[in-house]
Amino acid sequence: MKTFLTTCRVAAAALLIGASSGHAAEEKPNVLFIFADDMSYETIGAAGMLDIDTPHLDTLMETGVCFTQAYNMGAWGGAVCAASRSMVNTGRFLWHAQESVKPAVSGKRMWSQRMSAAGYRTYFAGKWHVPGAEPDGLFDMVGTVRDGMPKQTEAGYNRPKSPEDYAKGWKPWETKYGGFWEGGKHWSEVVADEATGFLESAAEDDKPFFMYVAFNAAHDPRQSPKEYVDRYPLERIKLPENFLPQYPYADKVCGLKLRDEKLMPYPRTEYAVKVNRQEYFALITHMDDQIGRILDALKASGKADNTYVVFTADHGLAVGHHGFSGKQNMYDHSVRVPFLVVGPDVKAGARIDAPIYLQDVMATSLDLAGGSTDGVDFKSLLPLMRGEEDAHYPAIYGAYMHKQRMITLGDWKYISYPTVKVERLFNLKKDPNEMNDLAGNPEYAAKLAEMRGEFADLSKQLDDPVSKPGAGKRKKSKKKS
Repeated sequence: MKTFLTTCRVAAAALLIGASSGHAAEEKPNVLFIFADDMSYETIGAAGMLDIDTPHLDTLMETGVCFTQAYNMGAWGGAVCAASRSMVNTGRFLWHAQESVKPAVSGKRMWSQRMSAAGYRTYFAGKWHVPGAEPDGLFDMVGTVRDGMPKQTEAGYNRPKSPEDYAKGWKPWETKYGGFWEGGKHWSEVVADEATGFLESAAEDDKPFFMYVAFNAAHDPRQSPKEYVDRYPLERIKLPENFLPQYPYADKVCGLKLRDEKLMPYPRTEYAVKVNRQEYFALITHMDDQIGRILDALKASGKADNTYVVFTADHGLAVGHHGFSGKQNMYDHSVRVPFLVVGPDVKAGARIDAPIYLQDVMATSLDLAGGSTDGVDFKSLLPLMRGEEDAHYPAIYGAYMHKQRMITLGDWKYISYPTVKVERLFNLKKDPNEMNDLAGNPEYAAKLAEMRGEFADLSKQLDDPVSKPGAGKRKKSKKKS
């Protein structure tokens, strides 16, 4: 791999957007960005991987293009969403995004500011969680701004230990625990209320709009009305094929006391995983209904025919895969997300298998809007969608703090745990559930060395701290009183 942007051949979809756009040249398209939280690539029913009800997202998949290999680049801390959202809004790669969100550095180069400069009326509602910046002042109109997550209570952790424990404990529909129910109405419903209200006003406005609609769902606490939970009796929930009671290196590479990992008891049990997945699916289905309301409002506004709708999530989630509960790992269930695009001239039901980053959404929208992408590291997806290229990035990089690293290249994934000197190697084509580690197999020694070398090159190009001299030596920190 010569450079990070070197062209390589990967299967891509047929022509999706014509060279001549369907909308008038002088009429800029609207952009509706719908952002979920903690939602793995497998959690859309139409994808055919899980028994889950998402009729409105299914419709988006059926009427637009699905990018099947969309990744989050990683995180510098346990709150993976903060890093992901910083990259989304600055357009910078992981190790520069944290600094780039600061007002003194960003100037007027944040996503919404670039869209505004391109002539758009900008709107935000929901989860922000971009450290160092606030939506007020960045968007023309701002609805309710939510914290990184609804407040979790002590009763929501380490559960359920048994059916008896569940019967007397925390329930997703009980409003007394606050969380998504804080304020009297479920937060997903509030987001939909506010987004539909904006669309009603946009119907009377000739100015193109950019909407950034961010749900806290499907983040924990996984709360939804009882009718949604009841749709998923435990006999409907299948245990993940790669289920483990505990991941072998969990204590070293993310920590058994990590907040996300404390949601379910150790060792993981079939019962606890099924209940947590039941509540996860219910919250996603509830969010899907709210997305349906937003899409109905878009249609009623008369703006749908000239609007690009993009749906994705800031990262995935394990909920029992590999013995993990959270997203602080390099397996596909936690680093891959759904990524759907519907809009003028987008071919219905198309698939693009070329690997991308979810953060490419910023450059894509600016490309559509005729806005500036100066200083943006991520790439527009329009060349892929137009059939002008069949590859996007030669390899996909991933990182979690100083503890985990990843590169996905073609059919292969390499994972490194620098702090414990462990490497893992998977053939994703033959082993999509990442269950057969080939790193210790002598037959794959050459492939392991190749992937190790590819990662070393890529980490330098991305200014990864682990590629710097002395990276393995950590300074002792002074304890704060």
